[in-house]
Amino acid sequence: MPDSPSPAAEQPPENQKLIAGTIAPAPVTPAPAESAPPGKAGHSRRRRVWVWLCVLLVVGLSAYFLWSMFANAKAKSAAAKAAAKGPAPIPVVAATSRKGDIGVYYSGLGAVTPLATVTVRTRVDGQLMNVRYREGDTVHKGDLLVEIDDGPYKAALTQAEGQLMRDQAALENARIDLVRYQQLVPQKAIPEQQLATQLATVHQDEGVVKLDAGQIESAKVNLAYCKIAAPVTGRVGLRLVDSGNIVNTTDATGLLVITQMDPISAIFTIAEDQLQVVLKKMASGQTLEVDAYDRAAKTKLAQGSLTTLDNQIDPTTGTLKLRATFQNAKGMLFPNQFVNARLLVQEKHGVTLVPTAAIQRNAQATYVYVVKTDSTVTVRPITIGTTEGNDSEVTSGLAPGEVLVMTGVDKLQEGSKVSAQIPSASSPASPSATPAVSAPATSPGKKGGQARKGS
Repeated sequence: MPDSPSPAAEQPPENQKLIAGTIAPAPVTPAPAESAPPGKAGHSRRRRVWVWLCVLLVVGLSAYFLWSMFANAKAKSAAAKAAAKGPAPIPVVAATSRKGDIGVYYSGLGAVTPLATVTVRTRVDGQLMNVRYREGDTVHKGDLLVEIDDGPYKAALTQAEGQLMRDQAALENARIDLVRYQQLVPQKAIPEQQLATQLATVHQDEGVVKLDAGQIESAKVNLAYCKIAAPVTGRVGLRLVDSGNIVNTTDATGLLVITQMDPISAIFTIAEDQLQVVLKKMASGQTLEVDAYDRAAKTKLAQGSLTTLDNQIDPTTGTLKLRATFQNAKGMLFPNQFVNARLLVQEKHGVTLVPTAAIQRNAQATYVYVVKTDSTVTVRPITIGTTEGNDSEVTSGLAPGEVLVMTGVDKLQEGSKVSAQIPSASSPASPSATPAVSAPATSPGKKGGQARKGS
């Protein structure tokens, strides 16, 4: 087997020379290795990316499952605590029963009727010279309203006075002759018939003088009628005749209309079944108060008193007419205005009052929801008496100072837990009922009810 060539023999000639000359050979630089193909490098990188994505996905899913388990455990714990505490209180609005006064009223429909309505007419014929009022003015009794031409009536007065003077002179002459004849008859100087005739003449002249005096008075009256004054105190309506027109006593319209406004009355009706109570009250000398409300029965217009009753019941309606009188200085009541009249026949004192909104009804009973000291409600049957406006009288089943539910009852049942709030306008609760409400009690200064005489 031939010997393998030595390394020196394989070196280039330059290296062989260096070796021969005992010079250390230069380090041999190995040839660079061939680079990996591009396709294999990209595949490796993509594989590493997918590996990391899978790792992140596993970590995310693990975290999500851990968080879900923690949240479920927390929700179950909260639900267990809520179940241990019971259902949440139901928010309601409550009020407190109180002791107060309430009135018993009879209501009726009516209309405002003036105590006096006067159509002013002329009592003499003539031209309307002057109008001293304005439409809508309030005039007082005796105020001058219109003036009619008085010239013809002054002339008639002068004629009557002249006629009187002439007839008085004739009467004086007849009386003188009568005295003379009375002296001559005893002397048989004249016949007695002449004396009797003269006596009759004197009486006749006295009648003429008296007739003349009456004519003078008539002329004076007609002259006074030329100035027309207000016969009553009241409000003047629209003017019916203007200045310059000729007015006559036969005119149908008149000159103006005056309506008395203060005081004023209202005529209203009540049922015949209520009549006996009213008659007993009036027979005992009581003054029954009457309140007048507007058409909607919400605004109180005036307060007056019952004046009188009609003398017959209307058989077609079964009602009786009553008249009430009101002071109307502010003019709240107007003639022919429709009103709702409310007659106070009785006032109950020291009764238990509750808001009408707190009363519940069904086919079997009338009841309320009472809030107890442990903030739970109980159903309490009650008996209702008088109802007036927003308040109702409870005759049995409830005591003053108890807290009642007004709104939110549709969600309640026996034993429901509530969070009650009492509006500030309500009366305060009693000390025993105060812990049952979440709202603070109102001012003690409003304790007790006030006498109600109309809402």
